Amino acid sequence: MSRLRLSIAMGDYDRTRPIVDGRVAIDGVDPICMLQSPEEMFFRAFRHQAYDISELSLSSYCVSLAKDDAPYVAVPVFLSRAFRHSSIYIRTDRGIAAPEDLRGRKIGIAEYQLTANVWARALLTDAGVPPDEISWVRGGMDTPGRPEKMKLDLPPEIRIEAAPEGATLNGMLAAGAIDGFMGPRWPRCFHEGHPHVGRLFADTMAAAEAYHARTGIFPIMHVLGVRRSLAERHPWLPGALFKAFSEAKRMAVAALSDTSATKVTMPFVEDTLARAARLSDDLWSYGARANEHVLTHFLDQHHRQGLSPRKLAFEELFHPSTMESYSL
Repeated sequence: MSRLRLSIAMGDYDRTRPIVDGRVAIDGVDPICMLQSPEEMFFRAFRHQAYDISELSLSSYCVSLAKDDAPYVAVPVFLSRAFRHSSIYIRTDRGIAAPEDLRGRKIGIAEYQLTANVWARALLTDAGVPPDEISWVRGGMDTPGRPEKMKLDLPPEIRIEAAPEGATLNGMLAAGAIDGFMGPRWPRCFHEGHPHVGRLFADTMAAAEAYHARTGIFPIMHVLGVRRSLAERHPWLPGALFKAFSEAKRMAVAALSDTSATKVTMPFVEDTLARAARLSDDLWSYGARANEHVLTHFLDQHHRQGLSPRKLAFEELFHPSTMESYSL
């Protein structure tokens, strides 16, 4: 029987490996799997539409939707989720102890549109510090220069300057040329134990747990996207992807829960799993309706931060066939 030969770009996660190694088949698809970093696959997907199916930045996907220029349509498979209390780094010698102390400060970012930065700025906004009260310095973390993967038309009150030519954000933070850094990866100077670089939220796990208890939100970072023209020609494809990736995640969760020999190179797995389970019995959920409250909050923040000129509706995000499912 003929199957569609389609390229799929995604991260190398426990929840994607059953797709890669063939333990989980995608109905009607013969996949060409490519495991790549978020930076590579997002750049290639949004700049060149390089893949038939790709993991996508939720924020950049929303930028494309708001411009009515979205080459991909999303499936509610959330391959990356993370609390972003751990994504705000500060110079500890500048008298910064709380979000309000960031007013008027210079904060480094690799890209304004990064989903992690949308969620981190939302934490500051909730504390009364909107993004127009911070000066943003954009540049490469460890390599000078980094372009936004998609052109942005931000309102004039959002102040963004380029890092000096030849400078990196890590170097600027270490030297004290900026007051902080925001992003999904920790700056190298923090990892290496710089004496004056720390996190805004010192106990990030406790802060995240309190946030979840208050809001019920476990932030979504990435969605799965399928080329829109493919979904139009093969309307069964988005549902087949949702089915396969859901099964792959189920297998990953089952394996992680078998702690007779831990599946990750990290101690205290049982304790971490129990701590996460106290937040929710299905914390890493897939599906549109189960995550409507998370996505609605994100869309509001995305608009308020100037990334989408109009506030997107939740119903615009996903292929219609994935908004509901059958039951037995």
